[in-house]
Amino acid sequence: MRIFIDKQSPKAFHALVQTSVAVRAVAAEAGLERTVVELVNLRVSQINGCAVCLDTHTRAAVRAGESARRLGVLAAWRDTELFTPTERAALALAEATTDPTDAVAQESAYETARQVLTDDQISAAVWVAVTINAFNRVSIMSGHPVRANRGAPGGESGVTVPGG
Repeated sequence: MRIFIDKQSPKAFHALVQTSVAVRAVAAEAGLERTVVELVNLRVSQINGCAVCLDTHTRAAVRAGESARRLGVLAAWRDTELFTPTERAALALAEATTDPTDAVAQESAYETARQVLTDDQISAAVWVAVTINAFNRVSIMSGHPVRANRGAPGGESGVTVPGG
């Protein structure tokens, strides 16, 4: 059985939560819409295979007004016309942040981002990706389960992982 590191070391987890709150504020101040933030959270969580964060941020994206259609094709965002230039730039930065070994992807992501995002938006998008990567690792290494709540339409996660 794994240790829930968020419960074992609550001070460290609380610091991560506080970071996510600050990052969310930075993103809002930079003018990144909440849907863009949630798309970044979801794309990073898809890459990392974090079921808890996928569950949490899918619900957050829906609450923010995201459509089922766009959520369904997010993993193949490059192959669609459904995402705006701002969203595409943020998603490219998210992927480059999640795989820091791909220098070519990083340069390409920055080139794309520079065409449509401000420096503040670029920084915010990268911080969102950094933060959700950290939450992904907390949940994955803890073995957090995604459980359906009895009586909840569509089920709800049994674990609440804030932020990202």
